[in-house]
Amino acid sequence: MTELVFDVVQEADGGYCAECLSENIFTQGETWDELRRNVLEAVTAFFFDRPVPAQIRLHLVRDEVVLVA
Repeated sequence: MTELVFDVVQEADGGYCAECLSENIFTQGETWDELRRNVLEAVTAFFFDRPVPAQIRLHLVRDEVVLVA
């Protein structure tokens, strides 16, 4: 495996939650930088006895409603 993909959701309070799409890995962070550190820590811990993937993709989709009238 060369890449892990995480689906990232921004919570209403401003924090972030990340869930891996192919492995049972979930983490969160109050800021984007904290989330990145926590994802790296969680992936390293999950793969403690096997090779770590070469890269991690954090996929954030922002859903926003803009009122016209």
